[in-house]
Amino acid sequence: MTGTGLISSLGYVSLRTTDLDAVIRNATEILGLHEVESTRQKTFLSAQANHHEIVYTRSDENSVDHIGLVAQSRQALAQIRENVARAGYRVVSEQPIEDQIDEGFAVVGPEGFTWQIYLERSAYSMVKHGGFGPDRFGHVNVQVVDALAMRDFLVDVFGFRVSDQIGADAAFFLRCNNDHHGVAVFKSARAAMHHHAWQTQSIVDLGRLGDRLARTGSRLAWGPVRHGAGDNIAVYYVEPTGAVIELYTDLERIFDPEREVRRWREDDLFWINQWDGQVPDGILDHGVPPTAR
Repeated sequence: MTGTGLISSLGYVSLRTTDLDAVIRNATEILGLHEVESTRQKTFLSAQANHHEIVYTRSDENSVDHIGLVAQSRQALAQIRENVARAGYRVVSEQPIEDQIDEGFAVVGPEGFTWQIYLERSAYSMVKHGGFGPDRFGHVNVQVVDALAMRDFLVDVFGFRVSDQIGADAAFFLRCNNDHHGVAVFKSARAAMHHHAWQTQSIVDLGRLGDRLARTGSRLAWGPVRHGAGDNIAVYYVEPTGAVIELYTDLERIFDPEREVRRWREDDLFWINQWDGQVPDGILDHGVPPTAR
């Protein structure tokens, strides 16, 4: 993937959980990630060969500890650090706050979300494991009270670009590389990470996820659905933390850095569901708050 600014990709998401055993079972047996390293307090999992794309830590709360963003280069990392200082955001650590990261820093942005900015060795290509599960970690969806402030933070500090905008400030889909979005921002009455999303190759994989859930007595919370913003086909289910997991395929790729923002009326539900315009009651009520720092 080719970065559009200072960030090359989303690296990982780190969650705190009150039931570490349950989230490990879900991640490995339902979603299809592989367990890379575990201690009694923390587990690192990945769809790819890198050390982690999601981290779960045992805690007395369910929350999103931080979101990891990979800087394009050491120069980009330095520029982001300058942008943070200029904008006056609080740096909570001048060193990485996660294991297995050599260089980076952590900053608290709007509405209490912590972002770990770091350097990562580039991989040759995606590893094909031959089993079930996603190809890679794709994006996160965050809910915030002030969507404009979060949009500006992502654009001004990290160099994200807006791909799609819903209404005046109902939602923004922002990209840091060719993927239509790496972070989606939804206006809400609270601050929460609604879901973390994983790319797969085929709509058949979405059906098989539904089959695995059904065999364990659970169900998809939504989908299959084709979104308008991003054009991806997706399914959703709720993990043990209370956050939602999305598995998707056929996401729009954007190769023109000057591609204009696609704008939607908020009441035109084609932006969220091309097929029937329906959104399940309560689906947006799920999610986990940012860890307080």
